[in-house]
Amino acid sequence: MSFLSLVLGDITQKGYEKKRAKLLAPYVPQTQGVDPALQKESKPQMPAPSATPASASSSSSASKFHRARSGGARDERYRSDIHTEAVQAALAKHKEQKMALPMPTKRRSTFVQSPADACTPPDTSSASEDEGSLRRQAALSAALHQSLQNAESWINRSIQGSSTSSSASSTLSHGEGKGTSGSLADVFANTRIENFSVPPDVTATTSSSSARPAAIDLPPSGIVKGMHKGSNRSSLMDTADGVPVSSRVSTKIQQLLNTLKRPKRPPLKEFFVDDFEEIVEGNIPQPDPNQPKPEGRQMTPVKGEPLGVVCNWPPALEAALQRWGTTQAKCPCLTALDVTGKPVYTLTYGKLWSRSLKLAYTLLNKLGTKNEPVLKPGDRVALVYPNNDPVMFMVAFYGCLLAEVIPVPIEVPLTRKDAGGQQIGFLLGSCGIALALTTEVCLKGLPKTQNGEIVQFKGWPRLKWVVTDSKYLSKSPKDWQPNISAAGTEPAYIEYKTSKEGSVMGVTVSRIAMLSHCQALSQACNYSEGETIVNVLDFKKDAGLWHGILTNVMNKLHTISVPYSVMKTCPLSWVQRVHAHKAKVALVKCRDLHWAMMAHRDQRDVSLSSLRMLIVTDGANPWSVSSCDAFLSLFQSHGLKPEAICPCATSPEAMTIAIRRPGVPGAPLPGRAILSMNGLSFGVIRVNTEDKNSALTVQDVGHVMPGGMMCIVKPDGPPQLCKTDEIGEICVSSRAGGMMYYGLAGVTKNTFEVIPVNSAGSPVGEVPFVRSGLLGFVGPGSLVFVVGKMDGLLTVSGRRHNADDIVATGLAVESIKTVYRGRIAVFSVSVFYDERIVVVAEQRPDASEEDSFQWMSRVLQAIDSIHQVGVYCLALVPANTLPKTPLGGIHISQTKQHFLEGSLHPCNILMCPHTCVTNLPKPRQKQPGVGPASVMVGNLVAGKRIAQASGRDLGQIEDNDLVKKHQFLTEVLQWRAQATPDHPLFLLLNAKGTTVCTATCLQLHKKAERIASVLCDKGHLNAGDNVVLLYPPGIELITAFYGCLYAGCIPVTVRPPHAQSLTATLPTVRMIVEVSKAACILTTQTLMRLLKSREAAAAVDVKTWPTIIDTEVLGRQTHLHSYLPVLMKSCVDALEFQHSFSVSVLQMSHAAVSGLCRAIKLQCELYSSRQIAICLDPYCGLGFVLWCLCSVYSGHQSILIPPMELESNLFLWLSTVSQYKIRDTFCSYSVMELCTKGLGNQVEMLKARGINLSCVRTCVVVAEERPRVSLTHSFSKLFKDIGLSSRAVSTTFGSRVNVAICLQGTSGPDPTTVYVDLKSLRHDRVRLVERGAPQSLLLSESGKILPGVKVVIVNPETKGPLGDSHLGEIWVNSPHTASGYYTIYDNETLQADHFNTRLSFGDAAQTLWARTGYLGFVRRTELTAASGERHDALYVVGALDETLELRGLRYHPIDIETSVSRTHRSIAECAVFTWTNLLVVVVELCGCEQEALDLVPLVTNVVLEEHYLIVGVVVVVDPGVIPINSRGEKQRMHLRDSFLADQLDPIYVAYNM
Repeated sequence: MSFLSLVLGDITQKGYEKKRAKLLAPYVPQTQGVDPALQKESKPQMPAPSATPASASSSSSASKFHRARSGGARDERYRSDIHTEAVQAALAKHKEQKMALPMPTKRRSTFVQSPADACTPPDTSSASEDEGSLRRQAALSAALHQSLQNAESWINRSIQGSSTSSSASSTLSHGEGKGTSGSLADVFANTRIENFSVPPDVTATTSSSSARPAAIDLPPSGIVKGMHKGSNRSSLMDTADGVPVSSRVSTKIQQLLNTLKRPKRPPLKEFFVDDFEEIVEGNIPQPDPNQPKPEGRQMTPVKGEPLGVVCNWPPALEAALQRWGTTQAKCPCLTALDVTGKPVYTLTYGKLWSRSLKLAYTLLNKLGTKNEPVLKPGDRVALVYPNNDPVMFMVAFYGCLLAEVIPVPIEVPLTRKDAGGQQIGFLLGSCGIALALTTEVCLKGLPKTQNGEIVQFKGWPRLKWVVTDSKYLSKSPKDWQPNISAAGTEPAYIEYKTSKEGSVMGVTVSRIAMLSHCQALSQACNYSEGETIVNVLDFKKDAGLWHGILTNVMNKLHTISVPYSVMKTCPLSWVQRVHAHKAKVALVKCRDLHWAMMAHRDQRDVSLSSLRMLIVTDGANPWSVSSCDAFLSLFQSHGLKPEAICPCATSPEAMTIAIRRPGVPGAPLPGRAILSMNGLSFGVIRVNTEDKNSALTVQDVGHVMPGGMMCIVKPDGPPQLCKTDEIGEICVSSRAGGMMYYGLAGVTKNTFEVIPVNSAGSPVGEVPFVRSGLLGFVGPGSLVFVVGKMDGLLTVSGRRHNADDIVATGLAVESIKTVYRGRIAVFSVSVFYDERIVVVAEQRPDASEEDSFQWMSRVLQAIDSIHQVGVYCLALVPANTLPKTPLGGIHISQTKQHFLEGSLHPCNILMCPHTCVTNLPKPRQKQPGVGPASVMVGNLVAGKRIAQASGRDLGQIEDNDLVKKHQFLTEVLQWRAQATPDHPLFLLLNAKGTTVCTATCLQLHKKAERIASVLCDKGHLNAGDNVVLLYPPGIELITAFYGCLYAGCIPVTVRPPHAQSLTATLPTVRMIVEVSKAACILTTQTLMRLLKSREAAAAVDVKTWPTIIDTEVLGRQTHLHSYLPVLMKSCVDALEFQHSFSVSVLQMSHAAVSGLCRAIKLQCELYSSRQIAICLDPYCGLGFVLWCLCSVYSGHQSILIPPMELESNLFLWLSTVSQYKIRDTFCSYSVMELCTKGLGNQVEMLKARGINLSCVRTCVVVAEERPRVSLTHSFSKLFKDIGLSSRAVSTTFGSRVNVAICLQGTSGPDPTTVYVDLKSLRHDRVRLVERGAPQSLLLSESGKILPGVKVVIVNPETKGPLGDSHLGEIWVNSPHTASGYYTIYDNETLQADHFNTRLSFGDAAQTLWARTGYLGFVRRTELTAASGERHDALYVVGALDETLELRGLRYHPIDIETSVSRTHRSIAECAVFTWTNLLVVVVELCGCEQEALDLVPLVTNVVLEEHYLIVGVVVVVDPGVIPINSRGEKQRMHLRDSFLADQLDPIYVAYNM
């Protein structure tokens, strides 16, 4: 079977084209009658069909077990036949419902792994300490592979047979019969081609060669238009927003939309009530009436058999050592193996006794002085011994016991920052440890600093290292004897354990508990003196320590210790040891059984007939049952007795909880429990009946320990006894158990001193129990069953899932190609009031993108099917990058921490918030609007004033006679040229801060006259013609402007195109030229060349430019035309094109220009003696007004600083202000940001340069947006050290209809700030809150309203006025409002609506208002305005056309962007927009590309938590991709268009499911 596999656009367009062409070559028929260029254009899109998991040949391998990969490279942990079959069946179920799934787009460079990763094969062998590892069934038959073929068989949360399930290829399908061609969504956006034949549908991966036509199901919202059965035209597919879908990106989004349209399976209850005023949070899931409930009676605690009294049991463990050491000195105690698995040294009881004595004596007497010993009895000591040196460890351990100091065994630290190392340091610190015992070899291997000292490990206390090799120990004098008393409750040793959160705690074991535990184990395991046992476990803790070091000495056993390192090179070594030494007992984990099975072919002649007990210490692992079965079936022929397999359950707190006793030969083996997964998730035991796919088979772990008592209590809340058919936490009461967590009294009480209570809450008995951290139940015959660990418990929406179960399901999906077994972590993170499941796995370096993506989608499917729970995030990381535990397993809590910090660096990620997050509040239903009249009446009744505000009245302010005399700016300029010819008006600075050009009144007048004459002579222009001015920021622009006015023409200022990015900037210039019907272009020589260059010809048609006049080469013509003042349409101001490609050129009359200049003059108190510094772009808005008009009107001197000069000299603006002692300066947000980021850490340098800003009275940011409070605050804070007053910085507010509505000016109160509630803003309401309130937003007033300006807040829908502190659109009335748009299409209605509109109610004067298009509110403050009345503050919230309507609420992009920017240090900038109801978040990554995928979950989390929105697409791009205009505002619509046209070249695009 050959399959076609196609990547969905994971590479650049070019690479994609190549790959596509190669793959499709055999299938694409040569289309006749179609222009080949068109054919090339058409790019049929396909959902990525799966690559087959295994070729037919491999799947037919008949051998029952896989051939051994080198050294256990496939740790088949958690493998069970039953489970694998269940997963396959579950996946097969999804086969019918094929789904096109958008595959993430990734830039090529992001896959390349660093060479270091490629060289070191990860340690796949081991899973963490408690893992079971299960064999895999004979390779699946080809039929099963078949059922798994489609990556499209997406988790289709739909009821089977639902009609909405869309076909596999929603983008490319066969119609029925020959006549129809499928909807080729993105082939041609606007072209229709007759008789276009479709390539065969290669997406259906059926093995049959007959191409079965797949019926195409159109998405319900009618997104695909124009499909007729009879027509064979490729249909045009439009999205809801009318954007033609003509790119790969949009096809994927379409696939995503189709995926999200599936009905979700359970009709979920809404857990949130939208109380209209406030969302009430509460995540109390409504109990499902059909969920299983426990029905049994309350359980009674179960007792173990009594602990027998044996006459020769010692009074303390040390006494046993003394007895054997002195009477049986030659008996072997412990044998260590070398790296190859051969015995290298045997410690006898005599040697153990003598060496321990020497060590005890040395510890107590030889470390300090006689009067000041370093160690006293009762002190804690760290034992740092490697896993392959059990002999030295045993000597050290017993040496400490004899010296009565408390040993704390820990792992050998490998690096300064080991995973979890800091927490170990915390344990050492809390135990007050100052001394560490180790071997000479180990000490040499520890990481050192340059001067040879041992490094200070992160978080560790300062330690003194003591080497315990025999040659360094002093022999004790004859008369010295250790103090061996009968065992009491004093601490004997401390065993460390790591909690779910990663904190390390020390479980303190008393001497009596240590002894009792050894007695109980001896009785349960029926140990007899001189037996040989093989120990494969870690001898420093848990069962390895209890059996191999402690019970060993009690019963004079001989332990053969097989270290982990030997197991890695020779997995069969433990079986060989059992065979060679005729061992009676072996201590193993499931993974050791598994490794032995994989390697067993190398050894035919081993015999396990001597074993009477094979103790499987992680028998508590739910998946251990199949390991045991598989091992037995393989080794029964080697003499292994079925009754010898003895699973047991242990925990650091309760020690051994239960162990299966060796059975009688021939007796039936204990039964199994086959439980329903669904029941388990509700904590109820139900025998599985309904669906064999979701069953869990568990084996018992035997009976309660001798002398112990067990009960089961509810895992959370008070320790209430469970019912007999309920799962709970196992608690044990016996003398053999931990006594406390060292130094943690509070946690100790809840764990070690639990008194169970009955359903009424009253205590049952007085005996304290210890919580074991294991979940389970007591079955028939008092057998104990364990179904999971408290640490692995994931509680999602009130249902409990076990992390190990989920790992097992993930691994049952055929994953050989994609991930390493053993290297997979499952944990939950808390997002939006519930736990969410995260799965992280290590990906093989050779796994292809498709394999990985397909494995991921199938894992999601399998988990959904078997556990009925959604996975929130599935991440694959490069091999060997997950933090490891000392024995090679995954350090879960550290992995979780990396995930939440964004330092996991995944190479593949799939987020499914749409599936998981089911507790979002209901979308807001828009209430039928209250009429404007009712609002008005309501406000009157409530005593609220209507929200309006105004600046000072222009009429009352007398100005000098200049205004009355000269109505036009041209007249003002002429008058100034006569009255003050040498008064300098303009100074232009370059990057070095030197003046490159100045203009006095007379010079300006003369140059303007010269240009006017050229216009009339060369340009043959008539009065009233439009002239485009194309100049860099400077004085030439100003002279050309006045030249046009002199000539009676109308100037249109335009930003010149950028030489480096002509293709992007030139079409804009071209469009303005067309829209304004310009008769002529005035420009400089360089720009003129650029406009006619070959590069320009590539972007636009250069032949159609109007006349271009270069003003630099004007002759000295003195011939003057008398100019005609044009009354209307006299000064045209080209503004930004806010919407894609509709250019608004605004008209302002002479009267409006003069009014505006006058208002600014009054507000800022500008006179001819003043100097102001302007660092703004001079092309539009207030920047243009300040740069070109105000100086001429008011006569003050303007120092002009082109903002682009700051890029080469950051100090330019501030040093100019300081040098010229400027009182008023104007800048843009981009300039302020440049200074804040670039000079923030150079304030000392500014001081050194003598820059002082104490002269500044107002520093005004010119903006048309909500004030960026955080930026202005940080600017003020940073530069307060060089004299900047905290009151100086303020902002302006203007819009297209009126370029200056607010400006702080000199008089009047300081700008006020308020905190508003973000949630209310989304409901279009303003609710003021206190500082620090959750979800609050700081807003600042946008300066004071200019003289003569009136503002009212209006409901944009009803056009009725709103009350004080209500959110609405800001409408403005002022003499300097623009008079309208100048467009080709004379759209009168739009004109009237924007510029001359009336309130629908309550305005008797019928004032004409202009609509700014911004939302805001007016609030009356306690402050006094200049007029003496109370001051009304205007707060701008954001532009109305940029708001996002999602889930019935109104969001401002900037709020979401602020949240996103805070989540990770590598996010430089962020922008959001919507596309067909999907929220798209674009983030600029300023770190390395490895971090790109870390951002996806962080962005999704923060937007969900803070805004209750699910992000649809996360796009990670390079810095500088988000377009920003000259005022520093993001151009989100441009960004959106580029994204949909696939022009962003993103690093990564993630489509959230």
